[in-house]
Amino acid sequence: MLETLDLDLSLDKDAYKTQLETLMRQLRSLQNACWQSKLPMLIVLEGWAAAGKGALVKQIVGYMDPRGFVVHPIWPATKQERQYPFLWRFWQRIPRAGQICLFYHSWYTHVLEDRLLKSVSEADIPRIMGQINAFERQMVDNGAAIAKFWIHLSKKELKNRLKETAADPLRSWRVRSQDWQQAKNYKKYTAFVEEMLINTSTGVAPWTLVEGNSQRWARVKVLTEIVSILTQALDQIHIRAPRPNNPLQEQLKPTEQDFLAQVDLTKSLSGKQYKKSLNEQQELLNKLQLEIYKHQLPVLILFEGWDAAGKGGAIKRLTDNLDPRSYVVNAFAAPTEEEKAYHYLWRFWKKLPEAGKIGIFDRSWYGRVLVERVEKFATESEWQGAYREINEFEEQLTTAGYVLVKFWLHISPEEQLRRFTERQNDQYKQYKLTEEDWRNREKWQVYQVAVNQMIQRTSRPTAPWTLIAGDNKPYARVKVIQTVTDAINYQLKFG
Repeated sequence: MLETLDLDLSLDKDAYKTQLETLMRQLRSLQNACWQSKLPMLIVLEGWAAAGKGALVKQIVGYMDPRGFVVHPIWPATKQERQYPFLWRFWQRIPRAGQICLFYHSWYTHVLEDRLLKSVSEADIPRIMGQINAFERQMVDNGAAIAKFWIHLSKKELKNRLKETAADPLRSWRVRSQDWQQAKNYKKYTAFVEEMLINTSTGVAPWTLVEGNSQRWARVKVLTEIVSILTQALDQIHIRAPRPNNPLQEQLKPTEQDFLAQVDLTKSLSGKQYKKSLNEQQELLNKLQLEIYKHQLPVLILFEGWDAAGKGGAIKRLTDNLDPRSYVVNAFAAPTEEEKAYHYLWRFWKKLPEAGKIGIFDRSWYGRVLVERVEKFATESEWQGAYREINEFEEQLTTAGYVLVKFWLHISPEEQLRRFTERQNDQYKQYKLTEEDWRNREKWQVYQVAVNQMIQRTSRPTAPWTLIAGDNKPYARVKVIQTVTDAINYQLKFG
């Protein structure tokens, strides 16, 4: 693929200046259109060391409004960033609606430079490329445009540029030891690039190969492609018709299983059993907290369930004996205006627990296929696509070593009504009951279908759902802690 590039292509000075001026004016105009249409864009600049990426970035932003773009120079991951899945730091940098983000190096460093320096296992490369493809597809599905460039140099040109830069007292600091490794291992690195291009050039995010021996030619080609991709993306926004949101079927299909109906809601614990079992499980979890820290094990516990199912009480008993410095509870409500400007998973990526700590989510990304689906805050294509995105997200967590525990707290409609009435009549609990709770109750059957389909489509061997019988609060609380301790012990023993 790279061998077929004609690296002798060039532009004379006058043609270069004329084309450059036209392209920069177009880009400035398109940036304004992006802002008005709320189109986010990711521009990925990859290539050999000394390929002119820095000068190209400077050229691109030269005419642009600085309020509408961000440049992200990507360096080796910091100690903190290594505590998370490798894509975590890039999710922190994705563009908001209407913003253009330029990545000077990117997530592809993990399958190129890190691979060359053997800081990533060869066996992990196919999985990492798959995660990259999923990440980029999720960005595009959420309405973003992506432009990816590989700027290619001949071996001779690469060495000449590195020598020239290293000999310049004002620029020598730019040449890293890793850059010389590229030149020394040119053939091997080229093979890595070829493999990357083949496996990550997808229909939604194709690579553009740039002949880089001539910097003039390279700049014009990159700018021309950015203008083209932006123009096409903006045109798609204007012609894209909203898809009708079909009414949610209130019955499961014959091929779908009713998981909730199989939960035995008669399970209970007596007061004496509850006290004994709770103390035992809390003590065990307290001991495991030290093991979590020693082994730098990240733990993420999700709580979903019916209104008044007891999530708050279960979380309190789960954390009662834990060191508060080693866990964080995040309660998620409806997304804010800022959060709506990003991919819906963005706010959850930002709150992931780091290695050695426990994160507890009261509600989670499953709102996409529950409340957003039922209340039609998400279109049918959005919530249908979310099943795949969620499975991909959780696969990235578990392959990064996370213990992922997912709870659905189930209660009967009769028990929910009893708890609602109790809250309504208790002045100290009235704040827990809202008009929205009553409205949701009226849609019980609709939510029941959504929950069953969620469980069927997102329960995986490494990220299974645990359905908790919640009519008896003591039983539910003990069962939650026991499930968490079992999952942590399993990971410590077999992970």
